Amino acid sequence: MAMEAEDIEALIRASFPKAKITVIDTAGDGNHWAAEVIDESFRGMNRVQQQRAVYASLKGKMDGAHGELHALALTTKAPD
Repeated sequence: MAMEAEDIEALIRASFPKAKITVIDTAGDGNHWAAEVIDESFRGMNRVQQQRAVYASLKGKMDGAHGELHALALTTKAPD
């Protein structure tokens, strides 16, 4: 079952309440998403650490072939 942008944002926001989060459907099919997450907590972390933190916030929604979230292109950074 596909996820909605609001659901993806809510999962991320639960772990990053002050983040600037943008979620877009890249294919228009509800299965392929891109998200940008900008949060102060990323300062001093490398990109792999940042992205692992965001993926952890998705609480298994991307796990396995039957995950609700099929694809998520993720961009993370600390604020400028």
